[in-house]
Amino acid sequence: MFKVILWDVDATLLNFEKAEEAGIRGCFEKYNLGECTDEMLENYKGINRGYWQAMERGEIEKPVLLVKRFEDFLNAYGLDSSVAAGFNELYQILLGETVVFYENALETVQAFKGKVLQCAVTNGTKVAQDGKLRNSGLDKEFDRVFISEVVGIEKPNKGFFDAVFAEIGEYAKDEVLIVGDSLTSDIQGGVNAGTKTCWFNPKGAENTSALKPDYEIRDIGEVPEIVK
Repeated sequence: MFKVILWDVDATLLNFEKAEEAGIRGCFEKYNLGECTDEMLENYKGINRGYWQAMERGEIEKPVLLVKRFEDFLNAYGLDSSVAAGFNELYQILLGETVVFYENALETVQAFKGKVLQCAVTNGTKVAQDGKLRNSGLDKEFDRVFISEVVGIEKPNKGFFDAVFAEIGEYAKDEVLIVGDSLTSDIQGGVNAGTKTCWFNPKGAENTSALKPDYEIRDIGEVPEIVK
C-alpha cells in the first residue's frame, strides 16, 4: 500500500481551464481590452503551454515566463502589451478565486485524510496556489504543501522532490505515488524522483512520449483502488 500521495493541483484536482478562462477574462475587463473570445483563449493556451514546457526543459525562468506569455498574447491581437506585468499580477489573484473540482477529486482527498500522507506538489505561483487551496478548502486536507516558487526549483527537477523528502522524512520510493495530469512535469518528475507515477488523463489523450506511467486513470475516484 502507498503511504504517501503527492498530488498535483492544477488540472488534476482542480479544473484549471475554468479558472484560467475566468482569470483572463477578468483581466481583460479590468484593463478595458475589449472582449476575450473563445478563439483568443485557445490561442493563449497554446502560447502559455509552450512557455511552461520551455521552463520544464530549463530554457526560461518562471518570472520571465509569467510576463512574456502575456506580452506575446496581447501583441498577437494588437493590444497594449505594456500592461503585461500588471495583467499577470491580477491574473494570479483571480486564478485563486475560481474553484471547480474534478469529479470525485475532493471526496477522494477527504477519504485519504489521516490514512496516508497527502502533499500538494505544484509549479503554480504562491499567490495563485494560496488562493486556490484556501478557497477550495484543500489547505485543510493536505498534510504538506510544496509550491515550486517557495521550494526554489520547479518540477520535474529531482531537486524539487529532494526538498519534499527532506521535509516529510524517509519513505521507500515504492511507497510514494505522484498523481498528475502532466507527463512532462508530474510523470517525468516522479521518474526523476524514483517514485511510482499515476497519469490523470481524463480526455484519453494519446501518450506519444517515451514516458510510461505506472498507472493511468480517467477519474480521480480510481486512485483509492491503486493505493490499496
